[in-house]
Amino acid sequence: MKDLDFAADKALAKDFLSNFADANGEAKYLNILQDVANHKIRAVQIDLDDLFNYKDLDEEFLQRVTENTRRYLGIFADAMDDLLPEPTEAFPVDEDHDILMTQRSEEGTENADGSDPFQKMPPEIKRFFEVYIKAFSKGTPFTIREVKASYIGQLVKISGIITRCSDVKPLMQVAVYTCEECGFEIYQEVTARVFMPLFECPSARCKINKAKGNLILQLRASKFLKFQEAKIQELAEHVPKGHIPRTMTVHLRGELTRKVAPGDIVELSGIFLPIPYTGFRAMRAGLVADTFLEAMSVTHFKKKYEEYELKGDEQEQIERLSEDGDIYNKLAQSLAPEIFGHEDVKKALLLLLVGAPHRKLKDGMKIRGDLHICLMGDPGVAKSQLLKHIINVAPRGMYTTGRGSSGVGLTAAVQKDPVTNEFVLEGGALVLADMGICAIDEFDKMEESDRTAIHEVMEQQTVSIAKAGITTSLNARTAVLAAANPAWGRYDLRRTPAENINLPPALLSRFDLLWLILDRADMDSDLEMARHVVYVHQNLECPALGFTPLEPSVLRAYISAARRTFPSVPKELEEYIAGAYSSIRQEEAKSSTPHSYTTVRTLLSILRISIALARLRFSETVAQSDVDEALRLMQMSKFSLYSEDRQRSGLDAISDIYSILRDEAARTNSMDVRYAHALNWISRKGYSEAQLKECLEEYASLNVWQIHPNTFDIHFIDA
Repeated sequence: MKDLDFAADKALAKDFLSNFADANGEAKYLNILQDVANHKIRAVQIDLDDLFNYKDLDEEFLQRVTENTRRYLGIFADAMDDLLPEPTEAFPVDEDHDILMTQRSEEGTENADGSDPFQKMPPEIKRFFEVYIKAFSKGTPFTIREVKASYIGQLVKISGIITRCSDVKPLMQVAVYTCEECGFEIYQEVTARVFMPLFECPSARCKINKAKGNLILQLRASKFLKFQEAKIQELAEHVPKGHIPRTMTVHLRGELTRKVAPGDIVELSGIFLPIPYTGFRAMRAGLVADTFLEAMSVTHFKKKYEEYELKGDEQEQIERLSEDGDIYNKLAQSLAPEIFGHEDVKKALLLLLVGAPHRKLKDGMKIRGDLHICLMGDPGVAKSQLLKHIINVAPRGMYTTGRGSSGVGLTAAVQKDPVTNEFVLEGGALVLADMGICAIDEFDKMEESDRTAIHEVMEQQTVSIAKAGITTSLNARTAVLAAANPAWGRYDLRRTPAENINLPPALLSRFDLLWLILDRADMDSDLEMARHVVYVHQNLECPALGFTPLEPSVLRAYISAARRTFPSVPKELEEYIAGAYSSIRQEEAKSSTPHSYTTVRTLLSILRISIALARLRFSETVAQSDVDEALRLMQMSKFSLYSEDRQRSGLDAISDIYSILRDEAARTNSMDVRYAHALNWISRKGYSEAQLKECLEEYASLNVWQIHPNTFDIHFIDA
């Protein structure tokens, strides 16, 4: 009966493989098998969606495939052996394998008396392809705790985050022995992780001669598969309150190895199987078996920017967006639109996502391209919410808090591998976020010893380790986004900025932008904000921005397209940037309480931010407007402090704008000031164009200067 079933199922499988046509009317699986015969691909994936759409199959067959997948893998593989066409193209020959196979087929005809199961060549040893059955693409994946014992042997689809991966090791699939007495080749199929080797020759000739022939394991003739073990853990949002996230072991074989890395969020489909404990654990466990998932397909949720493939409609959408003149503002406002205000902070975070390209000099010296940003602010200004949202948008992101992470938790820990009992390195948050973003909340509450672990990552972008006999350096090309409170919980205006910020200068200089967000009482802005918060609370969406905010997936696609451009700084801007940097240094030298530390790193920060802005425009060269915007962002990051200084000095906005223009005109020793230059100077100090126009009109009426009617250029009347 069983053989009848097998034959009937094999006939159905052959019928499906040879007759299934895709949307274009081509024989999908026959084309795949032709590629297999030509040694172009090694894995054949059978989609359950195709089985479902094939009209000649009954539903019972489909149900049997999902509930007893392990058996049907063999049936489909047998059917493919029969259907495999002759190769149509030349391919590189593996001579050893071919000689072995021809020799075996000749020997097989000689001594095929059919009585001995060990002498029959198993079909696995001839196959040079692997078969996988992929679960339905529709339908939500299970969480790990939803996969119960009733699913054993079935095809299930789960989602989670990969926490650990072993090295890829060879796993024996067919063991081949030769007998010293009779010279026969004996085959033993290995289906589990462990097997009992044969010691006595089971061939008919040795039995007749009563010679217990000694068997020698032939490793060159045996068949091995690539094998990798991974651990998958539930995502934080799937864990019920008060529970610990569950983990499951995943076995990846053949072509599926090296597809996942620790930190990847993936969706796996595979067969849920039991595995008995071995060794001492078996005595303790008794009849209880461990379970694992034999992976059949791997899908990544968030692709890295480099791997991101734009779909047809996304490509058009990005082209449309890039032609929009106001794209910079639109992209920035699409980041966390539910959070009120913080327009410039959002612009800075957008540039953090885009970043600048890494530079490698001829002698091997590296200059980092990632931007680091620190948000320092009073409680309740939505710092943590911004951090969480950025981690959502970024394809690779890790979120940690200062108190909850130790130095090794951030960099790397040395642990014993349970499979091989060797010491292995397990990457921490900064290593897992390689080529992504690491958000550290409550940065000020970290232990001083743990905070020093971040210094190396932020400038050299590596983690160097010398522990337990392992001396190595791991890559951590991470953009660090930190959020912290000032030293006394809230910003104290009676103390200097350095006392309030309370972070060591060595760390501060590594941040490209240190954003101070002070919570000031202001009647108009407080009213607007309260209305916004109440609206979001009632309608669970942000109020109209004048345009539809872009989805995180569109943002990700746009940023991945922008990251493919590598802008350069033109010669004519070099002098301009150098002048801007030296003037910042001069201002700081004059000030009695400097707000920040300006070092050469600040100059590199200006370049990085300018290049990120050029990337957003898909431009190959940096324009002067990009440099001005970079300088404006640096100035705006301390804006809340400057506005406080102004209030103290009793200057209103109009008088302050006048003094800025007068000082600049005196510095350049000219009577004329271009309107564009004036706008640039005052925007760096945080003033708007409307305020500039108001100042121009007021002082023109006092006969201090004359205004050109068309270009608004300024001419001072009195020197």
